[in-house]
Amino acid sequence: MTGYAVATSEGAAGTLTIEIKSVNSRFLDLQFRINDELRALEPDLRAAIMAAITRGKVEARLSFGRKVAGGAQALNQELLSDLARLQAEVARHFAQAEPMSVAELLRWPGVVEESHIGQESLQADVAALTARTIAAFVESRRREGAALEQMLQSRIDAMEVIVKRITPLIPQVIAQFQQKAVERMQDALGLAGHGTPSVLSRQEVFERIRQEVTLYGIRIDVSEELSRLSAHLNETRHILKKGGQVGKRLDFMMQELNREANTLGAKASVKELADASMELKLLIEQMREQVQNLE
Repeated sequence: MTGYAVATSEGAAGTLTIEIKSVNSRFLDLQFRINDELRALEPDLRAAIMAAITRGKVEARLSFGRKVAGGAQALNQELLSDLARLQAEVARHFAQAEPMSVAELLRWPGVVEESHIGQESLQADVAALTARTIAAFVESRRREGAALEQMLQSRIDAMEVIVKRITPLIPQVIAQFQQKAVERMQDALGLAGHGTPSVLSRQEVFERIRQEVTLYGIRIDVSEELSRLSAHLNETRHILKKGGQVGKRLDFMMQELNREANTLGAKASVKELADASMELKLLIEQMREQVQNLE
């Protein structure tokens, strides 16, 4: 699922910023962009994200911007003393040498020292900010999840309409097939009154017809497939309603729905059933694409 959240925290020494964003992925893939001075805090940030998220390609940024005034910086007195001593020695050898300006001194590496930040205090600040950011991030994913749930529910509704539409056709299809099969086999066996009499008795002929019709009727009967489709749709709706981590359970249900839709298509003996199978598979595929994004 996609999601985005960013939060900042102002402290005496500077500003902490945490940004978390994700795109769809079947598995959890974490990437971190963290300032070098905060790299030691990555395990804590990783653990907090993994405790709240199980799917998605997630990128987390943690940065710290120091304040440039208000006591955040200080002069390195020892280094300034060393520079003054060295400058005096240079002046004794080179009387014409210009002394260093204030600007040059301030640019000298190490003259201006950043104020020390307590690691424990920084870790506590990052932990608090991480909790805020993750809460906002999870909420953004929850809103998208609600929209995806509506889409999935609409596809379930559409499939239930198809199942209800074709269920009454099954007895009619079987009855029509039986009638046509009996007529064709009677014609083939000479019982229609226009051909040579069959070497089989009338009873034997009708018994053979009955067996053939029964066997083929069983093969084209999709009542069980439609019953299982209805049961799977009810279970899918129940999973969505229950909530929680539904992604993997819905993955399994999509496999089961697709299996029944394929069987329905393989057994289809009339155009209406073949068309229904195709419609169902299209709706299932639309659901499968989105289910892979759900957590």
